Amino acid sequence: MATTRTAHTVWEGNLVQGHGVVTFDSSGIGEQPVTWASRAENANGKTSPEELIAAAHSSCFSMALSHALAGAGTPPTRLETNADVSFQPGEGITGIHLTVRGSVPGLDADKFAAAAEDAKKNCPVSQALTGTTITLTAELA
Repeated sequence: MATTRTAHTVWEGNLVQGHGVVTFDSSGIGEQPVTWASRAENANGKTSPEELIAAAHSSCFSMALSHALAGAGTPPTRLETNADVSFQPGEGITGIHLTVRGSVPGLDADKFAAAAEDAKKNCPVSQALTGTTITLTAELA
């Protein structure tokens, strides 16, 4: 069964001096302020579209890798994934780098790296972002 998740943003003003609020409707986890400065300069306690993409990508990748490892008979005890989404004003999102560190009993570093590459290629968020260069660093804890 398909699911749909919803968020909405209310923006007031122009791009540079304006501001907005992103509301996470489906989860009810609240609202987050967003500004151009939080996107193109310093976060200053506000979020950005790139941070939201980083959150989506790191969680999706972790789920895909966990599922693949368990399916191969080597379930992880822990995966820690970081997603760095780079944004260049005037160009857009210029790349995403995933870094995963995993504790996977019975699995060597080469097999872990191969499973991580497969998850990078096949997680639904990676697939949605195919127009962006996605790189990966994978290591065992």
